[in-house]
Amino acid sequence: MNKIQYLEDQAARAERLAKRITDTLTIEKLLTFAGERRREIELIAGKYRRV
Repeated sequence: MNKIQYLEDQAARAERLAKRITDTLTIEKLLTFAGERRREIELIAGKYRRV
């Protein structure tokens, strides 16, 4: 599994978990985490596109 796949998996897991719980603070933290992973994916993907 490469880094992009790993980050995508982490983001997807966090988003799925956020849908199943009811604690607002935890949902916000999970979605923030997922967003950070997706931004990291974009940075890595952008770096590969420029090469």
